[in-house]
Amino acid sequence: MAEPARKTPPPDVPVYDPGVVRREYRRQRARREARLRRTRERRAANVRFWLIVLALLALSIYLSIAMWHQVQRLFGL
Repeated sequence: MAEPARKTPPPDVPVYDPGVVRREYRRQRARREARLRRTRERRAANVRFWLIVLALLALSIYLSIAMWHQVQRLFGL
């Protein structure tokens, strides 16, 4: 005796798999967290760069003034 034909879902109805949905949700959340982490790290690197530039500028100004005072004292200018 013949078996009845298998019923397949119509092609326009998506197949719902909760496991795939959870994995995709976790993947998207990980991508979002990675993007936020990169943004925070970039901002922190930018702040560190400008702090170091300012520290070097302050150091160079201090050394310039100290050397100028030494030259004045040595040569009596």
